Amino acid sequence: MDFYIVIPAHNEANFIAKTLSSLVAQTLQPKSVVVVNDNSTDATQTIVEQFIQQHHWISLVNVKSSNKHLPGSKIINAFYKGFETLDNNYDVICKFDADLIFQENYLETLAVHFKSNKNIGMASGYCYVKKNNKWLREQVTGKDHIRGALKAYTKDCFKDIGMLKKDMGWDTIDELLAKFNNWHILLDANLKVKHLKPTGANYNKQARLLQGEAMYKMRYGFILTFILGTYNGLKRSDFETFKNFVSGYLKAKKSNVQPFITKEEGVFVRKERWQGFIKRLRWK
Repeated sequence: MDFYIVIPAHNEANFIAKTLSSLVAQTLQPKSVVVVNDNSTDATQTIVEQFIQQHHWISLVNVKSSNKHLPGSKIINAFYKGFETLDNNYDVICKFDADLIFQENYLETLAVHFKSNKNIGMASGYCYVKKNNKWLREQVTGKDHIRGALKAYTKDCFKDIGMLKKDMGWDTIDELLAKFNNWHILLDANLKVKHLKPTGANYNKQARLLQGEAMYKMRYGFILTFILGTYNGLKRSDFETFKNFVSGYLKAKKSNVQPFITKEEGVFVRKERWQGFIKRLRWK
């Protein structure tokens, strides 16, 4: 299978070489890897150019966006800058972060999964982070969710979900829309990806407000948003988290922000999110 990979990168000089080296070492090498250097001020560009000299299937796109951290929109805008340089001859399109180390059979194993079941539209392994010299599964999300750091879609699934939304919440709505379109999602516990720069919940107030706005755009409804805000606030022991979730939602509603899914899709999304939340409580 032909894998095309787009890697948005901003000041990733400490990690990008390890990520690219792990892709070069794949037993099934990708047909194309595009690194989108988004306004980096470190040696990211120089490092990528060194790889390009040795591997014709690696390329670089330089873009200049805002230095402001904008969860969702910034990284997906960068993704599209890379995606636009690719042709349509791919079987699987991947959006990977620039701080990952993949085991050598990662892409080959995904290919086996996609070939063995044509209903699988998305597949991945799990992110692991280093704590006390041990690599442990990153538990920012549940076991049934593919992290935004390592998304892989078949071409048909990617088209069915309308590609990626340029908003916070893109890495949640993609799975929900895949399920809405009758695609299966697979996570392989044997695929352990080292995440060198763990997702830090370095989110500021603006980011939390954007999460609330994203819930409005995904048609969660106020009650579900309120409950999820409460759950996340209690989990983080932070009342501001709850307040910002709800404030972001209400602000979006008051401003008549346009949801990025249809009403029919919204009914499905709410049902899935309620079921997922109840399942998570049972696991606890």
